[in-house]
Order: sequence, then structure tokens, then C-alpha cells
Amino acid sequence: MSRSTNKPRSRDPVRFYRIREVARLSGVTVRTLHYYDECGLLVPRARSAKGYRLYSGAEILKLQEILAQRALGFSLEAIRQSFENPGADRRDALRELRRELLERLRQNERMLAAIDHRLALMEDPLSETADEPDWSRLFDGFEPERYEAEARMRWGGTRAWKIAQDRIRRYGETDWRALKAEQAQILSELAATREKGLPPSSPEAMAVAERHRLFIDRWFYPCDPKMHVGLADLYERDARFAATINRWGDNLSSYLSASIRNNARPPR
Repeated sequence: MSRSTNKPRSRDPVRFYRIREVARLSGVTVRTLHYYDECGLLVPRARSAKGYRLYSGAEILKLQEILAQRALGFSLEAIRQSFENPGADRRDALRELRRELLERLRQNERMLAAIDHRLALMEDPLSETADEPDWSRLFDGFEPERYEAEARMRWGGTRAWKIAQDRIRRYGETDWRALKAEQAQILSELAATREKGLPPSSPEAMAVAERHRLFIDRWFYPCDPKMHVGLADLYERDARFAATINRWGDNLSSYLSASIRNNARPPR
């Protein structure tokens, strides 16, 4: 009886990808990949002889999971903690991500159907003799009271909540336009500061953070540095706040939060 002379196959060498290849594959900018590396979220396994970042397939798989969590609105800090949890099972984590994305898809499909129903009504305007439509279909999938109820549960008994509600009730259209314009100016300046490569601890970034604190203080409720740091924590924990800020730049919410914390530290 002859023995097989086949030798065990050695594993193929790991293939590495340059950062521009990863950016092209994933749709993520090179600058964002640099930031993920600098903050320790996605650190490439190797470097080339010239110091270029080299990513393995394992890092590309991790990047997909990061982007899935970002699509659901998780902050980078929350994502980092999910990877650093030694007891976490990545398969279970991915299944949970899939479940949440599927739920989001179903809700979006319901809202799309509601909008389609509204368009159909526009094509066929109501007449005095027409049967009354099913108005509830216009609101299927929308949850307008969900966030209001949550806000009341979080802050409803606080002095800041009462002051903010009193101020907001007095605002007219001109006030809201001015408020939004000031917010846009502050966040645009913060994004430009980050684009210059300045860290959140730089005087420029902290100056914008201080303007942001005074913006909150003037338009909503008294906001001292301690309160401002509490908001910074919220911007990283709550996907809705982060999504609003990140309209001015990818992950700008984390940069703003870090700038706020640096600005709140007493001078040495």
C-alpha cells in the first residue's frame, strides 16, 4: 500500500493593500483612513519600506464592520469599545448589525410607501365627492414623538430643559434662520480647522469650541464648561446628535467633542 507523497500545502503569503487601494475598494477617503489609524480604530498591520500603510484582508473585513456601525449612527468611541470588548463574538456582533440594518430598511420602506401615497394624492387631487382617504398611510414609518419623549425623559425635570423650552417658544422664523446660520458657520470653521491638520488641543480648535459653547449658552440654556463637556459626551454616544454635526465633515462630532474637552480644561 503506497503512501501519498503529497506534502501539506503551505499557506499563501498574506497579501497587503496600499491605502489608496483600500480607499478605492471601500469608498472611504484616504484622510478618513488616516484618522482611523491615528485614533487606534483601524491600525494597518504593516508598513512598506517607505513607510506607507499596508492593510491585510483582516483589516478590510474590520473596515466593513466599522462602516456598517457608522451607517447605524454609532460614534467612533462606541465602535472602538465594541472591538475592545474581549468577550464579544464578532459573528454575534455582525448578526446584530444585520438585524438592525434590516429593521432600518423596513422602516425606510414604510416611509417611502407613505411618500408614494402622498404623491399619488397629488396626482389625483381630492374632490368634494371623493371618498375620504386613509390619512394614517401618510404617516406610516414616521416616529415624530419618539425623540421628543426621550428628551423629556432625559432632561424634562432640569432647569436647562425649562429654560430651553421657554426660549424656543419665543423664536420666530427670523430667529431660527439666524440660529441655523450661526451653527453652520461654527461647524464649517471647525471642519476647516481640522482640514488644516490642527489637533483638537490647538488654540484654533479650542477657540471654535468656545464659540460653540457660547452659541448653546445664548440660544438654548446656560452652558458652562462642565455642561459643555456633558454635551461632548452626548455627541459621541447619541447617533442623532453625531449625524447632525457630521453633515459638515466625516466624524466631525468626535473632533468637536475632543476640542470641547480640551477647551474645558483649566489652563496650566
